[in-house]
Amino acid sequence: MTMRKSYLASIVFGLTLTGAMLQAYAAPKSGLDAQATVKMPEARSIALKAYPGKIVKEELEKESGGSGLRYTFDIQSDAGTHEVGVDAKDGKILENSVEGTDKD
Repeated sequence: MTMRKSYLASIVFGLTLTGAMLQAYAAPKSGLDAQATVKMPEARSIALKAYPGKIVKEELEKESGGSGLRYTFDIQSDAGTHEVGVDAKDGKILENSVEGTDKD
């Protein structure tokens, strides 16, 4: 195999591996994603409208309040970090408060 073919084969392998890793990363971590009417991108947008900044942590979890299924976002800004909760069924803000020291 020539050096050029070897180089191209390495690139194709790397891209294939990267695609597989991205697909695995994007796969739902649980069955909760299927239960959510509001999807993550929309929930992010709702949370950032409630508290503008940079999302540093996000998760979808079962938690009391609202429909019982919520997205939780830790959003950092110059003023500090807020936790914003968005109901995964109807998109309503369930929480918008200063993030405590408990980093669970």
